[in-house]
Amino acid sequence: MAKRSMAKFPNPFASRTAAANPAPAARSVPTSAPNMGSQGGGQELIKDTTTQTFMQDVIEASKTVPVLVDFWAPWCGPCKQLTPIIERLVRAAKGKIRLVKMNIDDHPEVAGQMGVQSIPAVFAFANGRPIDGFMGALPESQVKAFIDRIIAKNGAPDDGLKSALESAKAAFDEGDIKGAAEIYAAVLEEEKDNIEALAGLAKCYVTSGDLEQAERTLALAPPAKQSQPAIAAARALLELARKAPPATDTSGLEATLRANPNDHQARYDLALALNVAGDKQGAVDNLLEIMKRSRAWNEEAARKQLVQFFEAWGPKDEMTLSGRRRLSALLFA
Repeated sequence: MAKRSMAKFPNPFASRTAAANPAPAARSVPTSAPNMGSQGGGQELIKDTTTQTFMQDVIEASKTVPVLVDFWAPWCGPCKQLTPIIERLVRAAKGKIRLVKMNIDDHPEVAGQMGVQSIPAVFAFANGRPIDGFMGALPESQVKAFIDRIIAKNGAPDDGLKSALESAKAAFDEGDIKGAAEIYAAVLEEEKDNIEALAGLAKCYVTSGDLEQAERTLALAPPAKQSQPAIAAARALLELARKAPPATDTSGLEATLRANPNDHQARYDLALALNVAGDKQGAVDNLLEIMKRSRAWNEEAARKQLVQFFEAWGPKDEMTLSGRRRLSALLFA
């Protein structure tokens, strides 16, 4: 897309733009947007717009619910990758956000006024004005994080925050720590003492290795809420990270235990190392083995460490449930 001299106001998201996607010399122009997904009724989740209907479809509509505007063109390859992703995520949001698509070949005026110089370009509108946006075909995880931030900051307070927190947890569980952190931060912009968001953001910092920032984040929770399960779980994760061994190579500890199965300190250190490596089963097995051999060793360090693992993993974690049952069976046998 060529530069236009008619910009009414500068692109507020220029620092986030991806590299430009130049148009090929020759192109065929179909009449419909890629992967059309409009729904019937007066309040479509996904629809096409024109220069004449932009005010109604976007400006007015965004006073009720956030609206994404996808500027695209039939010749734009990245647009064909991005648009289906946005459509799928907007449908999944179930009415918390809408998508309006504008073909800039047929309707170039609005894109020019918005300062759009490359496509795909996506702008989010709320309360009748543009509030955020990005350019370029981002991966689905980043698009989802973007949409969740918009919903969290501009949607209905209860539904928006709940949906955003669910999305953040899902992103964290899938290993998208950056995406999860962005959503938690957006929630905290709207509700600065949201315990679930504070705990979630702290866990993101722990996972990324920034333990000092995790501590500062947990300190933001009001004193009366410091003992709530979400904060306690995040703090347990932080404490585990602080005492975890610097390396996860367990071969030396395993060799020590083969030579002396009653070296409880080596077995305890092995449990910590296995947890860092993601082997929760092995961590639980070794701590329970210490208890079987010497329950009172080091002032019941094995039992206390198991409890901390369960707290950090969360009450619904499969290994927490299994480990608690095995611990109870051992304690009350």
